[in-house]
Amino acid sequence: MSGSYNEHSKFSPSSAHRILACTPSLLLEQQFPKETSTYAEEGTAAHDLAEHKLKKALKMRSKKPVSKYDSDEMDEYTDTYVEYCLEIIEKVKENCKDLQILIEQKLDFSDYVEGGFGTGDFVIVGTGKLHVIDFKYGIGVIVSAEKNPQMMLYALGALSLFDMLYDIKKVTMTIVQPRTDNFSTYEMSVDDLLKWAEEELKPKALLALKGEGEFCAGKHCRFCRAKNKCRVRAAKNLELLKYEFADPALLSDEEIAEIIGVSEELSKWAGDIYTYASALAVNEGKQWDGYKLVEGRTRRKYTNEEAVVEAAKSAGYSDIYKKNLISVTEMEKLMGKKKFKDILGFLVEKPRGKLTLVSESDKRKAVEAITTEFKVEE
Repeated sequence: MSGSYNEHSKFSPSSAHRILACTPSLLLEQQFPKETSTYAEEGTAAHDLAEHKLKKALKMRSKKPVSKYDSDEMDEYTDTYVEYCLEIIEKVKENCKDLQILIEQKLDFSDYVEGGFGTGDFVIVGTGKLHVIDFKYGIGVIVSAEKNPQMMLYALGALSLFDMLYDIKKVTMTIVQPRTDNFSTYEMSVDDLLKWAEEELKPKALLALKGEGEFCAGKHCRFCRAKNKCRVRAAKNLELLKYEFADPALLSDEEIAEIIGVSEELSKWAGDIYTYASALAVNEGKQWDGYKLVEGRTRRKYTNEEAVVEAAKSAGYSDIYKKNLISVTEMEKLMGKKKFKDILGFLVEKPRGKLTLVSESDKRKAVEAITTEFKVEE
């Protein structure tokens, strides 16, 4: 969602997972200022560019946005998103000629959440089925569409627009996250969506808007503005202290599994606390017992590259440039995918990724351990 609208819903779809898991957090975080980041700004720029490209592809008026984050990489990944959306349109056209297409559409779900609305990146509705597609430019967290509350809220908003015009039986929700090669799709019946809205969304949203319910710490905390001062989150993460200084080799399998389950969150929590304390020290002069501010190491840099070139050449030094081969992505864009495959396909490989232990809920396919892979049968 690019945030095309200046108004904001208190119950934001992008925060729905956290709010439904920890209903009091909705009002608690209102005490803390909203913060932005280069990642968020880059995401907004990518959404704006994707919106423009999609509109142009559909022969709609649009002015190309300009951003300091524009790059070949962003150009490539927004193309991937647009291509996917166009493919879905063609599939829907096979069964329905009278389809509706909405781009960056305000979607109101206030029938279930007071004042609730969001902005859908791409919505297609035809006979029998509603498609809701969300573009995510982030790379840090792989997002699944399966029972995703944000997507389900968008679907509810889209249904309220079209349920009188079309006999919609199913909803297909897709998250396109091209930088992680993640195209996650989840389909559910309209009956199941409405049941969720009435039985889970509506009562929990009512609690959240009143600031009621039980605090619940978890992975969802990382996006909460109150995360640095939340005592419930602190208590949950400090549970690991019962294993302090224990020899890992002497722990039971059950204890190790428990530690793995919370160690990632503990690391993030510690990082959040450090970032919070550092910001107060740097920006407000806050002093913490046992700590001090120091300057980090920096690298030397040229103040004027043109003047450096001129001075170096005048002194007789001509070999002052490095030549690097452009990246695989840049080369593919230069040649086009087909020519790239024909000319250089046999010279390109994708190395295997480093083996990493993750939760079973992770959508990536499980692989064999190295010792198993290279085991020699006796």
